[in-house]
Amino acid sequence: MNKHTNTVWLVAVLSVFGIIYLLGPILTPFLIAAILAYIANPLVGKIEAIQFNRKQAKFSFKLSRSIATLLVLLFLFAVLIMILLIMIPLLQHEFVQLSQKIPVYLNAAKTNLEPWLQRNFGVSAEIDPAQIQAILTENWKTTGNFAKNIALSLSSHGMTVIGWLGNLILIPLVLFYLLVDWNILLQKICALLPRSLLGKTQEIGADIDAVLAEFLRGQLTVMLLMSVFYATGLWLVGLEFALPIGILSGLLGFIPYLGFGLGLTLAVISGVLQFGNLHDLIPLLVVFGIGQLVESMALTPWLVGDRIGLHPLVVIFALMAGGQLFGFAGVLLALPVSAAIAVGFRHAKQKYLSSHFYLG
Repeated sequence: MNKHTNTVWLVAVLSVFGIIYLLGPILTPFLIAAILAYIANPLVGKIEAIQFNRKQAKFSFKLSRSIATLLVLLFLFAVLIMILLIMIPLLQHEFVQLSQKIPVYLNAAKTNLEPWLQRNFGVSAEIDPAQIQAILTENWKTTGNFAKNIALSLSSHGMTVIGWLGNLILIPLVLFYLLVDWNILLQKICALLPRSLLGKTQEIGADIDAVLAEFLRGQLTVMLLMSVFYATGLWLVGLEFALPIGILSGLLGFIPYLGFGLGLTLAVISGVLQFGNLHDLIPLLVVFGIGQLVESMALTPWLVGDRIGLHPLVVIFALMAGGQLFGFAGVLLALPVSAAIAVGFRHAKQKYLSSHFYLG
């Protein structure tokens, strides 16, 4: 490959990345659909491979790729609906309980918090439970008027809401076409690759696929186990909102540090309101401390493994860079993309260590 060809390839790659950067604001639904397509493609392939045979009637029937894709989409939609049907009534019940106990919490804060602040910090905080309750009641009523809020949002931020709904509708549409044509797209990409690079590219692609498959399966298992752990642990120490906080802490574990940090914050706030003193918060801290140790030292190494091998600083940089470029979808993609890049660097390192430039 001569110098001119190398320059052409470099310009082409830089141009692609430049276009992706410029189109970042509208790429989110496509990126989310691509992630879901990558995860769901093996299931579509297994359903497509099922063959119905009846020897007596000499009848054979096989589902088309489109039908298999539709079945998988219906399954994903059913799972989403089931989660919403479980979580929404649960959260509604918890919020109703919280609103009913707000006067008790405010009185406890006035009785315990004011003397504590005065004694330890010399701060005089005049807490008026009646005034705070009136403000909260007014906001609860405003929050509960969903129709009015929706109308106001549509009138003041109509284009934003329409754009959000458009992206929401676009995700399953893009996902359907990606799943139907997934194998065809891969074949076309392989057909466009230079023949001299095809073998190495397929080798790197297979390694990346193995790393991502391990990462996704392991991470999902870790999320489910940590949701059960946090919910059970918080329930055992007597926290009233143990179930929603525990589930949220576990499910957000796919974004490093967010699930732990947000869950701990919510648990501490809920504990302060419920218990009224700082001593009863120690069991909550113990639950999250044990959970972090179990996740980082046992579950993640065991279920995810060390094949990704990203340094914590690389993880933080990848999350920040992904969020800056592509928003929430970029945060979701940060670690798997970084793992894929790490595979490429490992192959590049092997080539460098065997090159004449390194060996001298």
